[in-house]
Amino acid sequence: MGALGLSGFDLAAPLALLLLPLPLLARRFLPPERAGGSGALVVPGTLVAGVGRAEALAARARRRTLLGWLLWICLVTALAGPRLVLPAAALPASGREIMLALDLSGSMERIDFSLDGRNVARLSAVKRVGADFIRRRAGDRIGLVIFADQADVAAALTFDTAAVAHALEEAQIGLVGRSTGIGDGLGLALKRLDAAQAREKVVVLLSDGANNAGQTTPHDVAVLARDLGIKVHTIALGPRDTADVQGDPDVVDAEALRDVAETSGGRFFRVRTTDDLAAVAESIDAIEGGRAKAPPVPLRRDLWPWPGGLALLTALALIVARRTA
Repeated sequence: MGALGLSGFDLAAPLALLLLPLPLLARRFLPPERAGGSGALVVPGTLVAGVGRAEALAARARRRTLLGWLLWICLVTALAGPRLVLPAAALPASGREIMLALDLSGSMERIDFSLDGRNVARLSAVKRVGADFIRRRAGDRIGLVIFADQADVAAALTFDTAAVAHALEEAQIGLVGRSTGIGDGLGLALKRLDAAQAREKVVVLLSDGANNAGQTTPHDVAVLARDLGIKVHTIALGPRDTADVQGDPDVVDAEALRDVAETSGGRFFRVRTTDDLAAVAESIDAIEGGRAKAPPVPLRRDLWPWPGGLALLTALALIVARRTA
């Protein structure tokens, strides 16, 4: 049933207003109420009481009639479902799904980044910048995979960016081991995205080490990502990489991460400081932009309790009026 719109006000069931003249129609077409077969003689009130008394009785009858009409009007109005229409702000929408894959190996404990003028662990910087990035992605479905010796889904794909940001902020080293299984982490992210129906699917993978755990290689998983049509943006985190230091298992394998990005059609980013990390988040935000405003969904606030409550009070007043007649 269509709603009747009146500049910020409408009725859920406007045809209910057709019931308003029902008492008049009943009075017009139904036979008049007659006393039961008692044989009593109906005598005008003026023959029994004085003129003043008759006028008082007539005034009471009019009041009862007015209360009856008010009760009926309130009931019909409540039944029509009056409500206020409050247009909501247009929400961004993209049709894009992004899975973050975060390295939680032991090297993320290294204190070689800075936040607010103090030295912090790499993971603390990632949490600050990553949570801000996630919260800015309203309109996307976001998920979070964490990996080390094993890979696990910390947050399934959802439009609730605040919940995913909270999951990132709660992530702790040691939950999934302390080694670096880049291939397995990326593979789990692809598995979750492959089942999705989004128009665009993206993985943002961040690691500060070299693949030394798991059963798959980063390159093989990158080939799978390319075949699935999923872009992988990779972030190599840390001041040094394997090209600079040989034999150190805790430095980032930037070349392997570059290969993953180029193979899948994504972008590679090298991050050595917190400022670099913030700039990368801004860059990915721009690359994976294209969020349009979805049509605003009107919000409706029901007003029927007001005429419903007035109907209740009127009914009580009518009962009192009848008992005191």
